[in-house]
Amino acid sequence: MTQPSLNLPFADLMGVEILEASADRVRGKLVVRADLCTAGNILHGGAIMAFADTLGAIGGFLALAPGATGTTTLESKTNFLRGAKQGTTVTGETTPVHRGKRTSVWRTDIIGEDGKAIALVLQTQMALGL
Repeated sequence: MTQPSLNLPFADLMGVEILEASADRVRGKLVVRADLCTAGNILHGGAIMAFADTLGAIGGFLALAPGATGTTTLESKTNFLRGAKQGTTVTGETTPVHRGKRTSVWRTDIIGEDGKAIALVLQTQMALGL
């Protein structure tokens, strides 16, 4: 699959790697580095949210209706379920819950190396330029 050209400087700074990107599913991974951690060498909640927001924004962008020029996050809710230790890799998978002309809702599951859930994120993306 040919990946779209993505200009995501903050995601690049974090080290987000996109594995798959389509309007139906976005998958990525993130290595839990020391500079992304909080006390106890655990992935910071803000880093989890930024990772999920990146994946959801890509899905929202790829699912835009004709005439839209971009997307922005309107709302994001995160359920933190467990920690991810420094030195491990977390993966994220985003799928659409709703795709309308002006808004789309995305579910992102963040999973640890052991296959256990780290976080569940629901976010709403708004289409711009319509």
